[in-house]
Amino acid sequence: MYKISMVSLGCPKNQVDAEQMLYSLRQAGFEIGVPEAEADAIIINTCGFIEDAKSEAIENIIEAAQYKTDGNCKAVVVTGCLAERYRDDVTTEIPEADVCVGIGSNGNIAEIVKNAIEGKAQNSYGKKEDLDLNAKRILGGWPFTAYLKIADGCDNCCTYCAIPQIRGRMRSRTIESCVAEAKQLAEGGVRELIVVAQDTTAYGADLYGESRLCELLSELCKIDGIEWIRTLYTYPERISDDLLNLIAKEKKLVKYLDIPIQHSCGEILKRMNRRGDKESLLALVKKIRATVPGVTLRTTLITGFPGESEEHYEQLHSFVREAKFDRLGCFTYSAEEGTIASELPDQVDSQTKQDRAEHIMETQLDIASAKNEAKIGTVQKVLIEGWDDYIKCYYGRSEADAPEIDGKVFFMAKNQLVIGDFVDVQINDVLEYDLLGEQI
Repeated sequence: MYKISMVSLGCPKNQVDAEQMLYSLRQAGFEIGVPEAEADAIIINTCGFIEDAKSEAIENIIEAAQYKTDGNCKAVVVTGCLAERYRDDVTTEIPEADVCVGIGSNGNIAEIVKNAIEGKAQNSYGKKEDLDLNAKRILGGWPFTAYLKIADGCDNCCTYCAIPQIRGRMRSRTIESCVAEAKQLAEGGVRELIVVAQDTTAYGADLYGESRLCELLSELCKIDGIEWIRTLYTYPERISDDLLNLIAKEKKLVKYLDIPIQHSCGEILKRMNRRGDKESLLALVKKIRATVPGVTLRTTLITGFPGESEEHYEQLHSFVREAKFDRLGCFTYSAEEGTIASELPDQVDSQTKQDRAEHIMETQLDIASAKNEAKIGTVQKVLIEGWDDYIKCYYGRSEADAPEIDGKVFFMAKNQLVIGDFVDVQINDVLEYDLLGEQI
């Protein structure tokens, strides 16, 4: 029985792929989840979306290779988006990597890893379409929260994005297969379901000729045991009245929308091959808040896209001040090879990109802090995630907080609580993006 350690990087969609590979490895007789020092093989499931993610992946590959000397490791196996994007270049340029596995070969991971351990390493790249979206998985995180990946790939073709190259065209799962997996997750103790795809609002268009996200969410709401259903990556131009009305009506659908807007200037959005402008986006934000009272809105922005002038940036900054998103992440533009945007004229220098992103985040901190302070005295339903030994209290997340990317609720309790349960917490104070309170 060979022992396997895995490090999974990047987005929730990549995490689901990792969990499916872990299931395949366990079914083949491997012991999974061991410390890296004890592992016969270490798998680095990589992200390859932007430069920072690629750097993180390479660092993890090099660190894993140290266990060839300091531990039992006989093979470092690279999977995920970096592997699919750069293929043989990974093992050529990073000699610490022994074998590279494209996403279309994930289903053969057990055989590939076994051969690598036994000195017969061979890179493998199946067709992207061979990635089994319905494969079984082992949850790698909390047993009470799980991602449900309803599609892979993307048809949007934003000019800055390499995802269509890496993952291919959008492929949706059937409603029946998504519901069947969600029921299995619920039977296994999952209480929060987080629906993900590259563009969840486009779900089903390839299979059914139109988006079927509302129908899918309605079916998921019928599943016993699931208490929260959260939807990430909803594109602004596809947020329909039907979707908003459904979120407002269904108790299990948390009042939370993640909307990757990227910019507010119409000229820059057109260069990105995206739609909208400041006026239409502000109108959308107003409409969402009117239709779904108490909704939490999250977005992501990019500064320094080619051609972004100081005027364009000031309009973006003004948009942030006016829209007052509850959650916001701002990233600097990364010129990715093979994308249209990387060849555009008027590239913005790194320092300017960074300064603009930091300025946006300073403004957002003030907005988020004010919104959090408005919650003082309110009672929030919190999903308990753990115990903090340093400050001696429990912590968890409210409906307004997605895992990993948003804040936490830290709270005192008079009695011992069960991780994974829901409790009511009265908010007494704030700490930047986090809330502080006590169980009631």
